[in-house]
Amino acid sequence: MKRASLRASLILIVVALVAGGVAYAGLLPSYWVFLATSVLITGVALQSLGLVAGRTGMIALCQMSFAGVGAWTVGYLNLAEAPGGLATWILIGGFAAVPFGVAIGLPALRLRGINLAIVTLSFATAFDTILATMTYPGQTDFLQVPRPELFDSDEGYFVFVLLFYVAIAVSLEFISRSRLGASWLAVRHSERAAAAHGVSIATAKLSAFALSAFVAGISGGLLAGYLGTLVAENFSMMQSLSLYAVSVMTGAHFAEGAIIGGLLVVMFPEILRRLDWPQDIGNVLFAIGATQALSTGETMSETFRRQFRKLLPARAPKAAAASASQLPAPIERAAGPALSIEGLTVRYGSVVALNNVSLSVASGTVAGLIGPNGAGKSTFIDAVAGFLSSYQGSVRLGGKPLEGVPAHLRAREGVRRSWQTNRIAPELTVGGYLALAAKGLSASETKAVLDWLDCPHPDTLVASVDAGTRRLLDVAGVVAARPAVVLLDEPAAGQSHEETLRLGQRIAEIPKLFGSAVLLVEHDMDLVRAVCSEVTVLDFGQVIASGPPAKVLSERAVKKAYLGIEEESVAA
Repeated sequence: MKRASLRASLILIVVALVAGGVAYAGLLPSYWVFLATSVLITGVALQSLGLVAGRTGMIALCQMSFAGVGAWTVGYLNLAEAPGGLATWILIGGFAAVPFGVAIGLPALRLRGINLAIVTLSFATAFDTILATMTYPGQTDFLQVPRPELFDSDEGYFVFVLLFYVAIAVSLEFISRSRLGASWLAVRHSERAAAAHGVSIATAKLSAFALSAFVAGISGGLLAGYLGTLVAENFSMMQSLSLYAVSVMTGAHFAEGAIIGGLLVVMFPEILRRLDWPQDIGNVLFAIGATQALSTGETMSETFRRQFRKLLPARAPKAAAASASQLPAPIERAAGPALSIEGLTVRYGSVVALNNVSLSVASGTVAGLIGPNGAGKSTFIDAVAGFLSSYQGSVRLGGKPLEGVPAHLRAREGVRRSWQTNRIAPELTVGGYLALAAKGLSASETKAVLDWLDCPHPDTLVASVDAGTRRLLDVAGVVAARPAVVLLDEPAAGQSHEETLRLGQRIAEIPKLFGSAVLLVEHDMDLVRAVCSEVTVLDFGQVIASGPPAKVLSERAVKKAYLGIEEESVAA
């Protein structure tokens, strides 16, 4: 992952050096250099929006308000003749926008979609109103924001802005491939799945908004140095709306997507002006482009990357498998129950989904939880993993009560779960997903875990992996974290008979190789018989049998629950 980040960053730096050299050498007309500088500043603003919209999947319609905070700060520092010069003032302006980003991020902890859009749009509207009643520092005195002496010319300021763009793009490239960046993508795809890996949804969302506001504030500071003096119209609500549409259309969470978006925002009005067409046509086309990207699920930059990958030579598969000795060392657990459930009851109004369910999973064992569809198995896992707070009864992990502990903290304590449906962010690589699920794995340990379950190479994109393999990857992420208890929710669904047999062997090895007890929820009775030492059967939310598989599966009540056979018929 770090090697990929370095490669992408080096490409970006080389392109930037070429562009900066061309501009600085005077090979472009001054007017085009002026427009190119505007493209880069807009690209910085789009990168900030790409953080919350593209990476974290939240709607933010107030990005130019954050830019306005940064620009106002630069203007004030210039008026106060603060030391440090423009570069320092721009960074201070970025930090000044962070509290506003956090404040806007707080509603995102509970609001999504259109509700969050209304909140951010309201902030942009309020900011517009405030700006209309005040002037930017230095505006009435026509006090220009001075550019750094070395970058005083238009060509020089283009290079100055280019340095900021590259620094931000490279930094975001590395952050996007870190666990924090992976957590943003996980939250975008499924907040519940992210929490199941120990990701704090609040931290992920607020960090995205804070960093986004910082970058937007920098764009506002760059604009102050670009124009010299500013007016309220530079940061209007309509500009925020237009910026969001372009971000969605081009995929501004990629560096090239932000540049494409900057070109559209700056050059399209220029083209319309020369054709003597109304400027509003541009916003209409941006809205159409955003709608197209949302309907197809692919942005312009993603299309570009997909086509570019086709031109690259195929990676030769690495057939050498890592040995089991390279797996992360198992964590020693105390003897006794790893997980104890007593009197677990879940009600949805008048419907009782679970009624006084009790079971325990001993350390170093694989236990089973079975039952017909609608028996309450998924509700049981949701309650144990912390996704249902309104239950009665007791959930203990190694004797420690978990009541009141949210899902992401239960995951950190040692309760991890898989899912019946695929919830892995397709933008991640296989190795990136494992790094998100299990913090601190080395490259060799990551490869060993993937080989152990016949999963693809760590550099493989999850989007290119079939559904069956993604289920195995889900299991790999859960066990690689080496939790005290692993809750596997129908991991064999979609697997062939041969694949199920191999998966059963791997599940049986989990306690020894990773030190985790396993609670397996499964419909495949052959798999349950092969790997479980104890089985609990649910029917209509109640435990109807519990004990060794051979004994439990032969009981009349169990056969009746699964086959619908009346007790007298079974006796006959």
